[in-house]
Amino acid sequence: MPLDKDVLTTGEVAKICNVAPRTVSKWFDSGQLKGYRIPGSKDRRIPVAELYRFMKEHQIPMDGITSGQTRVLIVDSDAEIVDALERVLTEQTNYEVQTATTGFQAGLECERFRPHVVLIDVHLSDTDASNITNMIRSSSSMQMTRIIAMSGKLTDGQAQGLRQSGYDSFLKKPFQVRQVVDSIENVTSIAA
Repeated sequence: MPLDKDVLTTGEVAKICNVAPRTVSKWFDSGQLKGYRIPGSKDRRIPVAELYRFMKEHQIPMDGITSGQTRVLIVDSDAEIVDALERVLTEQTNYEVQTATTGFQAGLECERFRPHVVLIDVHLSDTDASNITNMIRSSSSMQMTRIIAMSGKLTDGQAQGLRQSGYDSFLKKPFQVRQVVDSIENVTSIAA
């Protein structure tokens, strides 16, 4: 899976973009697609973050990147909610699920697990959830990670304001499993 790596070969980029490897080499050689050559070799390597930028800029469909098992990280201070969400998503979907109950643990899991989607309670007990959101948004390796805020305490107006804070969607607690799955599906289908 491309998101598990930091750097891709021209062959891997070609498969993702649904083009011939020679086309990727032309993009690289013309400077449109940035990367580097392996010293002492003609082989090229393209950083994943650069590929995302290039695909967005040229409106290349992202389905080559998002195919495969969706990785979901659940971040909530309430262990019961974490356990329930993990159990239900593991049993009823094909998602690969990891969990965190603290902000520190969430940061570690983001770096290790490279989630496609983070479900995060905006009222974490040990840290401000916006710190985690900012870390994800500033990481070149997680540019495609989607963040869904969860809360049972926000008003509708406050929930609407979350988009300006870097969140892609919002779930109001308590919610049904179908709402969680629909929200994950909606944010992962966004190509821009």
